[in-house]
Amino acid sequence: MLKNIFILILAISIVSCTDKTQNVDLIIYNANIYTVDSMFSKYEAMAISNGKITELGSNEQILKKYSSEHKNDLAGKTVFPGFIDAHCHFTGYATDLWKCNLVGTKSYAEIIERIKTYAQTAPLEWLYARGWDQNDWDKKEYPDNSELNRLFPNRPVFLKRIDGHAAIVNQKALDLAGISAQTKINGGSVLLKNGQPSGVLIDNAMQLVDKIVPAISDSMAAAYLKQTQAVCFSYGLTGVHDCGISEHTVKLLDKEQVAGNLKMKVFALLSDDSSYYDTWIKKGIYKTDKLHVGGFKIYGDGALGSRGASLLQDYSDQKNWKGFLLTDQTYLKRIATKLANSPFQMCTHAIGDSANRFVLDCYAAALKGKNNKRWRIEHAQVLDVSDFKKFGDYDIIPSVQPTHATSDMYWAGDRLGAERMKQAYAYKDLLSSYGKLALGTDFPVEDISPLKTFFAAVVRQDAKGFPAEGFQKENALSREETLRGMTIWAAYAAFEEMEKGSLEKGKAADFIVLDTDLMKCNTSEILNTKVLGTYLNGDLVYELK
Repeated sequence: MLKNIFILILAISIVSCTDKTQNVDLIIYNANIYTVDSMFSKYEAMAISNGKITELGSNEQILKKYSSEHKNDLAGKTVFPGFIDAHCHFTGYATDLWKCNLVGTKSYAEIIERIKTYAQTAPLEWLYARGWDQNDWDKKEYPDNSELNRLFPNRPVFLKRIDGHAAIVNQKALDLAGISAQTKINGGSVLLKNGQPSGVLIDNAMQLVDKIVPAISDSMAAAYLKQTQAVCFSYGLTGVHDCGISEHTVKLLDKEQVAGNLKMKVFALLSDDSSYYDTWIKKGIYKTDKLHVGGFKIYGDGALGSRGASLLQDYSDQKNWKGFLLTDQTYLKRIATKLANSPFQMCTHAIGDSANRFVLDCYAAALKGKNNKRWRIEHAQVLDVSDFKKFGDYDIIPSVQPTHATSDMYWAGDRLGAERMKQAYAYKDLLSSYGKLALGTDFPVEDISPLKTFFAAVVRQDAKGFPAEGFQKENALSREETLRGMTIWAAYAAFEEMEKGSLEKGKAADFIVLDTDLMKCNTSEILNTKVLGTYLNGDLVYELK
């Protein structure tokens, strides 16, 4: 009898122990969770503790096994891993906030009016602006600086093109920079009118002015960084690849993150400063829970819009002109050799087919076949048909920005001609070669919204739905490919796929809640999708009010 009572008590205690739930920090349930793992699995619920995913499963499995003071019933809303922008200028966007915004201007006259208004409250003596694009004007030509000289004879003016590869400056700025009709610079040009500088500077020529513009204070920059972070979170970005930043900026980011002012996870590519390489190679990769300095950003050529992209054949709309490389070939080869023997990635801007061929061949010589260095070509906009396979042959990651295609499609054909256009913005072909694509926006060159990235990649239309049949639709990506490019493949492009980029057990609980299922909705609904909440390490950092 006593033996039977003992067995009954033991059985009850075992059942009691089994029924105990494990306490976690947060439970998400009644959700439509896309994990973006290797199987593209879907779940209903997720348990989170200490900033990481504890488990995913059905509502019944998770709610039975786990308990929490914080449970979030999403009522069927869609959950994605947090978006990661694989190519942007996070700190550049922030420190541009003090400048006059010229994005969307439709004429040079409109620019002049904005600068006149801005001059009344500009925080510095310099009148600095960015965002114009002559391709948006009725008269698609560069202006001269005569009107700026008349309005601001004693105040320097510096107006950068939207892609950062051309600028209009007034005579005061030219004088301060020491620029004359005799000024020559490799990888850039000073455009002349009647034998004198017109005020238009292309690519490296801009650096002569840029380097004398006073820097804003660190306290002002830190405030702008916090504003930029808030914007990013509102769009569902939980990570960014900040392309081409200085050591000083790295230190400022680190300081603000340690102080708790910045939570955004930043993969930083250092700018191409010859003094950095030996120092950082000796120091090695720098990585904290929020900041990862893992590579260098180098410029191969300029931009197609300003005719600075380096082409194999003449521009279709400018005879005897092929553009140019911004970086000396010997120098670029030397940097490739140096970085091939280091843990740092080499990430090179290449737009034109000539630049892409040179960079691909330069990488191939340094990498010597299959490897896991994960070097990248940023943009890869125009390629000769024979060069696509080199991405796969030498394990080179194409890092592309889908909205460039839908922004450039109006005029790119004029620059390239019909035949070359077939190999331009060819994202599906690039994916077929390498097997992965890292997707970004290049903000502030393009809009910061990842939803526009998704729409441009899948639908190949601009935000107005043009063209109706899609731009070169044969190079559209599937929805799954696009989502991977904005999450796990972007993480892979920074050696971070084991810690973020998908919603899997043990990974960071970086995720977003959307009001629309982008995997199933009508394409007309994509750009109207709202980010309802953004979570970083399981903490709610943005909520739509």
